[in-house]
Amino acid sequence: MIVVLGGGPAGRIASIRLASAGKEVTLVESGGIGGQCLHFGCMPVCALTDVARTLNTARTYQHLGIIDAVPEINFPRLVAEMQAIQQKIAGVLHTETVAAGVNIIYGKTGKIDGNRVFVGDELVTADAVIAATGSRPNIPSVDGISLPGVFTPHSLPAIQALPKDLVIIGGSVMAAEFAYIFGRLGSNVTILCRSGLLKTLDKHLRTIAITELSGVEIRENARVLSIKGSAHVTAVVYDIAGRADSIYADSVLIAAGLVPRSEQIKGVEKGAMGEVIVNDRMQTSVPFVYACGDVTGPPYLTPVARHEGLVAADNILGRDHRMDYEFIPRSINLAHELAYCTTNAHGSASLAIPGPAGPGTFWSVPAGDTGLAKIMADPITGEITGMCAAGPGGGLIAGYLSFLMQRHITVHDFEEFIEVHPSTDGVYGLAKYTAEILNKRNAL
Repeated sequence: MIVVLGGGPAGRIASIRLASAGKEVTLVESGGIGGQCLHFGCMPVCALTDVARTLNTARTYQHLGIIDAVPEINFPRLVAEMQAIQQKIAGVLHTETVAAGVNIIYGKTGKIDGNRVFVGDELVTADAVIAATGSRPNIPSVDGISLPGVFTPHSLPAIQALPKDLVIIGGSVMAAEFAYIFGRLGSNVTILCRSGLLKTLDKHLRTIAITELSGVEIRENARVLSIKGSAHVTAVVYDIAGRADSIYADSVLIAAGLVPRSEQIKGVEKGAMGEVIVNDRMQTSVPFVYACGDVTGPPYLTPVARHEGLVAADNILGRDHRMDYEFIPRSINLAHELAYCTTNAHGSASLAIPGPAGPGTFWSVPAGDTGLAKIMADPITGEITGMCAAGPGGGLIAGYLSFLMQRHITVHDFEEFIEVHPSTDGVYGLAKYTAEILNKRNAL
């Protein structure tokens, strides 16, 4: 028997792969199947962003005189309907997993101690074990962090009403996405960043992100000192450059990233954050013990977790499958999908243009907000070394182009490419144009 701890993207996919190969598999899930992605991350962000974008579009139509009024949001109903759909998705995942031959044990916590595995307090015999226990919110050590009115993405559904004045603590993707959501839903939002907001993001995408967060107060290099209140949060005290200040808040959202949930995994090598150390086969320091997904540390991305689950399962099955992190597409969901995939190649040439008008961006032309297309390529060979796309389909474009980048495709390969029109995708057309420029340059 093979025991898998955790029913998130990594553990579930690993379980299905193993069961489909004829192995006896037991999946232990203490909460709900689907993990961080379904219950606290990707899916809630999708649900809330869809509504936020609808309201944002309605405001554009109102500004242009196309409609007379912007609809009001029923926030409690929004949360309730979102949760109902999450449960429906969980049911689909359960059915799919069981149909593959996986035995699921709900409501118990799995534990690993070296080469021993426990389901609850019961020691079970396993030929191999996979730790896929996921992650949890990173909670800063700040006075008042436990006050009523302080939330994380895990406790967000407990908000009874749309916050009027929301402070978000954090400076990464999570903070930016929730700032956009609540800002467009109608909250007054302030972001307190310990350093810079989205500081590692491509400069062109970051400029678009800041623009799409218009109306959100962004305070960078802010060190949170405490959260004030008695029966409920009332303010956040922070420091910038040695000067203390405070801001009123009726709600605070902690969006300071994630940390591995590895407390129940002992006897294996771990890193400074508690992440389980693995090699490129997802093997830990203990024979026959594997780990995959968020418990192994960043990048905390669902597609990466799924692929790690496949790698772990394949190696248990005796197949030599190794994890490669070089070409990982990523995205940020604001008014547009801000997506990108870059490598560490030096000396690349880059070209950026505004995104074309098309489905989802036509009415953004008056504001000059049609997004972005950007290509990075080797100036000699034309090999694509990176891309950025901001638009309604940015994530889809990044996914496919990252796959092509793995195969070392060049901009010259796009010279005969015919795209779909109308489309908000400017990347493939830009690749053709880049090829033309490099051909002329290299002919000189």
